[in-house]
Amino acid sequence: MKVDDVNSTTVTEFLILGFPGLNDYKLTFFSIILMMYSMTICENLLIISLVSTSQRLQSPMYFFLGHLALSDIVLITSIVPKFLDVVIREGSTIPYLECLAQIYLYGGTVSTECFLLTAMSYDRYLAICRPLHYMSIMSVKLRYGLVISSWVISFTLVIITLVLLCDLDFCGPNIINHFFCDFVPLLELSCSDTTAVSIDMMVLSVPIILLPFLFIIVSYVSIFITIFGISSTSGRQKTFSTCSSHLVVVSIYYGSMLIIYLVPFKGHLLNVNKFISLVYIVLTPLLNPIIYSLRNKEIQASLMKSLTVGG
Repeated sequence: MKVDDVNSTTVTEFLILGFPGLNDYKLTFFSIILMMYSMTICENLLIISLVSTSQRLQSPMYFFLGHLALSDIVLITSIVPKFLDVVIREGSTIPYLECLAQIYLYGGTVSTECFLLTAMSYDRYLAICRPLHYMSIMSVKLRYGLVISSWVISFTLVIITLVLLCDLDFCGPNIINHFFCDFVPLLELSCSDTTAVSIDMMVLSVPIILLPFLFIIVSYVSIFITIFGISSTSGRQKTFSTCSSHLVVVSIYYGSMLIIYLVPFKGHLLNVNKFISLVYIVLTPLLNPIIYSLRNKEIQASLMKSLTVGG
């Protein structure tokens, strides 16, 4: 803490509580999270490696999948290492600037994933609904443009929120009842007027969350109409299998995100919010590569080939 000219205190670090009361389960919980984190990093690095080296996986869908894997790595790495420290110490301090950095990386990668999932739904729409024009529309230039704009726009928009957060004063208390520096619990600790930040978050949620979500819904309505128009059962199943993995990932991602924002961050629902956030941040990046691998024969074939060559 440091004292300013008006004898009020300015917070220079925050205490992250995590999940207090774990007691005898602390080491077990720590081990589970560490194992999930390690598996997530390995799985997503494997996806990136396969997409980068395998000739089978050079289509736009796998190009987007590789960047989704990269964003998952950045997301979980920005949260979990510090979270493990919080668990083992039963609460840990984080400097103010490090807290802002964590918020920036978290917000940027979450936004990037929203845009990447939207690009992937557009790719599936073109492949199923406009197959004759697919390669001409989904050109190399377009796919690179979609990916680069997803990263750049996301981290640029989050800068606006970050600048507004930097203008807030924190006079104490400095206890964050969460397992990482999230927007809402941090705002609750500010002794400044947080109206501007709250409005900014609401406004940015439209281009980052709402519009991509609506675009994905419209895309899949068109996809389902096209699939149901296929006469043969085998043809419908084969076509649906090309987008089923993406649909499952989108459902898990947006489902958990919507629940987090719908559950109030107060009272007895606080722990519910924390556990849902844990599923969203730790479990989803772990499941994404598994879902795509289990549902995709090309990824399985590329993995088997790489293992054979490696062996």
